[in-house]
Order: sequence, then structure tokens, then C-alpha cells
Amino acid sequence: EVTTMFDRITFDPQIMGGQACIRGMRIPVATVIKLVANDLTPQEIIRHYPDLEPEDIREALRYLASLAEERLVGSH
Repeated sequence: EVTTMFDRITFDPQIMGGQACIRGMRIPVATVIKLVANDLTPQEIIRHYPDLEPEDIREALRYLASLAEERLVGSH
């Protein structure tokens, strides 16, 4: 399963409604990805979210890449 490959990505129903977050914090992976997509550098992202580490940003991108590789099964 995809979620077990990423030790910095956590899912907790009590945090942000269970969406993918960084290391159990209230920082959704989607937020990090949106910041990268809006051309913020890792240094800028960490300035906005000081609890993040550069590896958190890299793992968020790897997680997104793994989701993009998933295929829908049985639908045409």
C-alpha cells in the first residue's frame, strides 16, 4: 500500500479530518504541494512553516508522484 512507503506522511482521523499530513502535524501534504506549485522554494516554505524540514517537502513530492502513478482498476 502506498501509505506505508512514506514515514513522514501520516493519516489521523483526529488531525485535519484524516487527510495526508506531514509527521502528524496540522500541515496537509496538499498545502506543501500547492506551495511548491506556486514556485516557493523549500527555504520559503520552511519560513512559512518552521516545523517543516527539507525532507518533508521532498517526501510530499514523492507521495504525490506515487499517487499520480496509480491506475483506476475496472473503470473505462
